[in-house]
Amino acid sequence: MTDPVALNEHIWVSGQIDPQELSALAARLGLRRVINNRPDHEEPDQPTGAEVRAAAEAAGLDYLEAPVRGMPDPDTVARVGDWLAEPAPTLMFCRSGMRSAATWAMAENRRGADADELRALALAAGYDLSRLPL
Repeated sequence: MTDPVALNEHIWVSGQIDPQELSALAARLGLRRVINNRPDHEEPDQPTGAEVRAAAEAAGLDYLEAPVRGMPDPDTVARVGDWLAEPAPTLMFCRSGMRSAATWAMAENRRGADADELRALALAAGYDLSRLPL
């Protein structure tokens, strides 16, 4: 089973999730939203965004598809930031969790959060964002 790590009291990140596990993850973590930062077809066997969306909706979760290739672009950061403006238990995922952690940090920094604190929270969760321009 996927084992997301917490960045703060509302945000968890993980690598690729299995759509069949989403309902159980939602119940375990009290999730209300899922943010998919993984583009479709990075790997031949990964679930599509449509499959994850269907599982999220079946579990009663809001779903945002915000794919990131490389560095998160300003539009994606803004979209994710809009979603995160209202605190709610949220799972963000990509292939390894790194792009999701980076997108989260950039969105939070854009809203005024301290860059060093964001980097420390990400590092405590296992994601080194020391090179991320915040």
